[in-house]
Amino acid sequence: MKRLLLLLLLPMLSLMLTGCGYNEIQRLDEQVKAAWSQTLNQYERRAELVPKLVAAVNAYMVNERAVLTEVTEARSRVGSIQISAEDLDNPEAMARFNEAQSQLSSALSRLIAVSENYPQLKADALFRDLMTQLEGTENRIATERGRYVEAVQQYNLYIRRFPTVITAKIFGYDTLPNYGMDRQAEIMRDPEVRFDLPTQNQGARPPAADNVNPSAPQSTAPGVSSGLAPAQ
Repeated sequence: MKRLLLLLLLPMLSLMLTGCGYNEIQRLDEQVKAAWSQTLNQYERRAELVPKLVAAVNAYMVNERAVLTEVTEARSRVGSIQISAEDLDNPEAMARFNEAQSQLSSALSRLIAVSENYPQLKADALFRDLMTQLEGTENRIATERGRYVEAVQQYNLYIRRFPTVITAKIFGYDTLPNYGMDRQAEIMRDPEVRFDLPTQNQGARPPAADNVNPSAPQSTAPGVSSGLAPAQ
């Protein structure tokens, strides 16, 4: 008798949960996680480009080792922070991740600015290829972050509606913080990956000719392979 009653109640319970938005909450929750995963893919692609970029400019930037060190250390910090879609509701983890990514963006900006002092570097085919890929990746990061913001907005709006809010509370679903809410002023700035010469370096001179290996081909930095996949 109890089993029969349970079989009769299950379809009713399923209809109630559907009517209260349970299934839609699951769909929107998965959509948020998928959007964040795509964003992480682009961050990881940028992190993979950084060592190649540093290796490409290393043969030329004989006087700016501190800049190269800063980029390398920022890349290391990014790699040391492991974050997944399960951490989206962890403000501390997200703050650490955002800070590490911000430091890497800042370091890359200074690296590209200093490269203005090196005409031979700017003429290097590998460097130009890496810059194209880096700039494309920055654009894709911005696109994926925008999609993530939209996914979180849809999710948050839905679980705050009545009667869905009741279902969300029962099953422990809460609103998610959106990207960059703790650092909006910084997020609103345009990407700084561009060829700008800092004011303090206006009088800097290109390195002497003897600082560059004359036997090395100018199209590719010494010790660096040019076998890169084209930017997607």
